[in-house]
Amino acid sequence: LSDLAVHFFDKTKIMVVKDIEREEVEFLCKSLGCRPIASLDHFTPENLASAELVEEIQTGSSKCVKFSGIANPGKTVSLIIRGSNKLMLEEAHRSLHDALCVIRCLVKKRFLIAGGGAPEVEVSRELMQHANTLTGPDAYCFKAFAEAMEIIPYTLSENAGLNPIGTVTELRNRHAQGEKTAGINVRKGCISNILEENVVQPLLVSTSSISLA
Repeated sequence: LSDLAVHFFDKTKIMVVKDIEREEVEFLCKSLGCRPIASLDHFTPENLASAELVEEIQTGSSKCVKFSGIANPGKTVSLIIRGSNKLMLEEAHRSLHDALCVIRCLVKKRFLIAGGGAPEVEVSRELMQHANTLTGPDAYCFKAFAEAMEIIPYTLSENAGLNPIGTVTELRNRHAQGEKTAGINVRKGCISNILEENVVQPLLVSTSSISLA
């Protein structure tokens, strides 16, 4: 908009919000229940939205525009993340993104399985048993895939400050004894029935990692 256009909008007490990012236009349209318009000829009631109040509010050192009383609100949510520095904001954003990804996985496939490296070790054990029945290149491929699956519990134990070699070995032995829900208990620093600790993960996480490998 030109300065002259903004001047006339101000005289008629019409709020103008400029410099909206292109990727935010679709989200705003879904939130307000309107459509993007590129021409004055398309300013029709079915393309517009109605709200009781539109105001600019102060949030810390910055400002944002708040819409209240939207006639046909969309199924969207806006979250304002605040922190003492950029590092805290980025960490909060990553945590929020991870939580949303978990919800997305549960919406797409509503199944939960044991966490703590339990499914990866169980898959590795089954693959290794099958590899022992094969000969030639197929056996090497199955064994390599089985060993690769143990990288996840190995990394988990390493990040938890545990002995990764000893932890994965014990976890492998527990699964060999039939304890399919045995996993790495990060809180207690040991191997335990991970379902009793309410440590679960979406099934889609494991199936996606295997199918994309």
